[in-house]
Amino acid sequence: MPVNRFQTLAAVLAIATAPSMALAGPVPAEAGSPGRAADARRTVDVVMRDNSFEPQTIQVRAGETVRFRVVNRGQLLHEFNIGTPAMHEAHRREMLAMMQAGKRGEVIWRFPEGGTLEISCNVPGHWESGMVGQVRFGR
Repeated sequence: MPVNRFQTLAAVLAIATAPSMALAGPVPAEAGSPGRAADARRTVDVVMRDNSFEPQTIQVRAGETVRFRVVNRGQLLHEFNIGTPAMHEAHRREMLAMMQAGKRGEVIWRFPEGGTLEISCNVPGHWESGMVGQVRFGR
């Protein structure tokens, strides 16, 4: 069975029914990988609003494992998602999971050697209206 772009989605915080992280298939090396909570030495609080992330840019070190503590303070349904621009584009066509207004959760993520990824809400129309940010990582 071929792997589609949806199945390569890096991470989705899915709290519509429970505070847990959902993954959709294999993750490309340039997007990092799910991390272990015990390895996270830093926590980044992320607030989702209608339609933005705070902070919009996050700087991490290559190889660092980060805990993202995410809360939806907007009135709309939103999604927190880490991946490459191509992964987000594919995911916008094949939505996976979303976060209800007022809900919170966390994602533990280990970043690869260096580069830039996006955080994005792929609810139809949200990315297009600016609900996208960056995670920059390097030495």
